[in-house]
Amino acid sequence: MKQVKQLLIGVTTLLLTGMTPATAWIGSKEIKTKGQELQGQGWTDFHSVAGKCTLKFPIAPQHISEKMSAAKEGYDLKYDAYVCNLEKKNIFMLLIAQYPDFVDQSLAQISLEGFLNGILANNPSNQLLFADLLLVEGHQALDFFIRTGGIYFKGRAVMVKNHLYLMAMECEVQNYDEGRYNFFVTSFKLHK
Repeated sequence: MKQVKQLLIGVTTLLLTGMTPATAWIGSKEIKTKGQELQGQGWTDFHSVAGKCTLKFPIAPQHISEKMSAAKEGYDLKYDAYVCNLEKKNIFMLLIAQYPDFVDQSLAQISLEGFLNGILANNPSNQLLFADLLLVEGHQALDFFIRTGGIYFKGRAVMVKNHLYLMAMECEVQNYDEGRYNFFVTSFKLHK
């Protein structure tokens, strides 16, 4: 449970300041899997009712839901985070943040760029390897790849109206698996 609280604090900070959760789950309890050496074999279909989306995880994720009051700004921020730690090598995360209804969809690109700039500015050792704007199911999205020392943090953030969807994988450099990451993010589907 300590790791869940650490992640909750990390995700809260991520949303409010643009920080990466930086290894909050690397040291968590190992969850072993069997027969998942082949890409996508044995992955779990996951459906988020709160986010109206589906995604494949290598194993069933743990769920955290939180509603935070941003008193200064005068609104509440709600988010759901789904996280799994695969054999202490790869952390997979889906974060769904629901902003107030007044968030302007036309500012999606600026919001995504601000999100990335917040992550980079938070830690001087964060090194941006690449970032690319794209469309995912017709919505503004941002792919990014960050290295902090011996840790990779690679993700895709998608803005849909007043929702931010962040799919990410974090791992030590020697455990990076491009195939697993690609399978994970391309399995994301929005539902109406």
